[in-house]
Amino acid sequence: MSLIVFTSVVRVRDGLPLSASTDFYHAPGFLESRRHLKALAMQLAQHPGRGSAESQDFQIHFSSAGDVACMAICSRQCPAAMAFCFLETLWWEFTSSFDTTRIGLASRPYAFLEFDSTIQKMKWHFNHLSISQMRSSLEKVQEELDFRPPVVLSLEDMDVASGLANGHVPTLLESAPTFRMEPVTTLGVLSLVLNIMCAALNLVRGVHLAEHSLQVAQEEIGNILAFLIPFVACIFQCYLYLFYSPGRTAKVLLLLLFICLSNAKLHGLRSLWQILFHVGVASLSSHQTLTRQLRERQSGCGV
Repeated sequence: MSLIVFTSVVRVRDGLPLSASTDFYHAPGFLESRRHLKALAMQLAQHPGRGSAESQDFQIHFSSAGDVACMAICSRQCPAAMAFCFLETLWWEFTSSFDTTRIGLASRPYAFLEFDSTIQKMKWHFNHLSISQMRSSLEKVQEELDFRPPVVLSLEDMDVASGLANGHVPTLLESAPTFRMEPVTTLGVLSLVLNIMCAALNLVRGVHLAEHSLQVAQEEIGNILAFLIPFVACIFQCYLYLFYSPGRTAKVLLLLLFICLSNAKLHGLRSLWQILFHVGVASLSSHQTLTRQLRERQSGCGV
């Protein structure tokens, strides 16, 4: 039997299966392991990072980051370092092949079943390479596992989490792996400084107009919001540039739209040059956010 028997890619927030290997086994205990894997998939949000569980004949391993998790059923002879090396490589392949927005909008199981061909190639690759051929990669992963051991779950934990047994579900506090972004560029720092300046200007003008409107007129509430909404949008633009967030492209474009519409509303309270400045800063910030990518994986698992 292969070391890596079955693989599934799921969405973390609700356990929706996105893709899976289509081959099937009738080995003793495999169907039971499949049931436990499905139960665990529904609770991945409570178990961030890496984790493992053992049954009598098989091991279940998972690795989650962001909104995607990769899970595998392996034989007991499969080294943990090899399983997690496979899962990390699979995660990178999947997330680089499909946009986070499309993943978030998926509404039916196995919406990315075409990814099965990639899963099969990677399974064959890992199952047919000897341990000595992957020694360098496995040593790096083993060092990570020694430094931060994966969560060890029992089959009873999975049953409780899936509602198959009564009792309290313990919440694990281990943090998920941190996404590492490319270094901040000089132009990126400039966009942050300008964004913070625009946020401050919007806040000051909005608060000042709010104080004036409370004493004089209520009909200027729209103008107040037109100042405060860009203030919030500018802060979120800074956050999206500095930290990775699932669905980043959609969020960036939505914030840019809010800023443009709000400044159009302020025509008359701001000169054309002021409006162009605020929209230009927002556009620069959006461009810098969308062009700043995740760093390439460092573990060398792509053997």
